[in-house]
Amino acid sequence: MTAEKNILEIDDLYKTYHIEGAQDVRVLKGIHLELKVGEIVTIYGPSGVGKSTLLHIIGALDRPTKGKVKIDSKNIFSLTDTRLAMFRNRTIGFVFQFHHLLPEFSALENVMIPGMIARQNREEVKKQAIDLLKSVGLAARLDHRPRELSGGEQQRVAVARALVNNPKLLLADEPSGNLDMRTADALHELLWSLSRDFKKTLVIVTHNPDLATHSDRVIELLDGKVKSDIKPKLA
Repeated sequence: MTAEKNILEIDDLYKTYHIEGAQDVRVLKGIHLELKVGEIVTIYGPSGVGKSTLLHIIGALDRPTKGKVKIDSKNIFSLTDTRLAMFRNRTIGFVFQFHHLLPEFSALENVMIPGMIARQNREEVKKQAIDLLKSVGLAARLDHRPRELSGGEQQRVAVARALVNNPKLLLADEPSGNLDMRTADALHELLWSLSRDFKKTLVIVTHNPDLATHSDRVIELLDGKVKSDIKPKLA
């Protein structure tokens, strides 16, 4: 039987923030992780343990102080800033707690933006964006601007946008943090379903223990280190 391929490899990862006139803040302290293609992984823990920092480094939004991050066998921080930005745009999709939709653009136009940045064919990107908005239940909202959408609908637009470039990694940082419980549950179900349907590796940061138990793996952080790495479905 062929071994499952690693999509993400993190080796001896450290992150320290240097603050002028204050003591350095050590956030990550030697993280080692491997994630398989298609896994749904939750990074869990209370506020301040380094969850979002780790996710931002995985997503190439921030560089580590020390250590390596390989995505699809590529050492991403060996790239220049320009090439890293291109790699991030094509390989990683993001869903944040705050949807960050551009208010002057429609739902369809917001979803198309990453494809336009990647200089893909406009008509192909438009078709992909329409298909994705249909898949998240927003076929009737293509021309609506963010202010005309509910919070849950805005986050579904953000999910579609994250998938438009067919990324290998889908990263979600407390994506339901500003939603009511019912809407949050629906968003979580959507993320899980899309991850399975599109065969994406999903990494989701949360402090919600119930959400964590629905993942393939739960990685708990404490004081900048991995406290535990378990597979709750197999428990």
